[in-house]
Amino acid sequence: MEAGNNINDLHNSGGSGSRERGGFRIKVCGMTKPEQVQQLDEMGVEFAGFIFYPKSPRYVYKTMPAADIKRIKGRVNKVGVFVNADVDEVLRIVDDCGLYLVQLHGDESPRICEKIANYVSVIKAFRISDDDNIEWRVREYYDAADMFMFDTEGAGYGGTGKKFNLELLKEQNISKPFFLSGGITPDDVEKLKTFQREEVGKDLFAIDINSRFEIMPGIKDMNIVKEFVDKLKG
Repeated sequence: MEAGNNINDLHNSGGSGSRERGGFRIKVCGMTKPEQVQQLDEMGVEFAGFIFYPKSPRYVYKTMPAADIKRIKGRVNKVGVFVNADVDEVLRIVDDCGLYLVQLHGDESPRICEKIANYVSVIKAFRISDDDNIEWRVREYYDAADMFMFDTEGAGYGGTGKKFNLELLKEQNISKPFFLSGGITPDDVEKLKTFQREEVGKDLFAIDINSRFEIMPGIKDMNIVKEFVDKLKG
């Protein structure tokens, strides 16, 4: 079976070949077009996210069968995004699509995360509200997931496109690599660079972008993506 790479390789290299500049890795989520994934690879983006949640407007199987996803080559790392999916289904899709990482964006228990993490590296996403105790929310998942993701709380599952309040993280002791998501826009470059210099920024693994860089759900404005990538990594 074709499991994903070791998390230590990820943290040390940014994936299957480090291309980060300026200390930032980038994940572009909600990809639905192979040609746009190829463009991300050419830009030096480290991660491309494919959503395997049927209720999402960016559900990848609407436009790309598993064989097409698996055929995507290059150094961009394929991340599968799942919401409360069956463990066996997740592992089957990992193999069918040649995924490098799995992102769990639902209410998955630590035990479910651990089962999947025994096979492929796992990002556990947390939808955070302004009154959440973040360290309390994540405490049971330290040994169950390889990395965390912080996104904004909203109705339903998946990204909300709402701006994440960075102040919520500044005094936290995460002590685990994390992705930062939540309504990141092309205008946030300086804010993200400032955040990276905070103490908690030492654990910032990657920036996750999606809806604010789209022409329509699943179709990215690649000119805006490239401008953001160049500014953030510059």
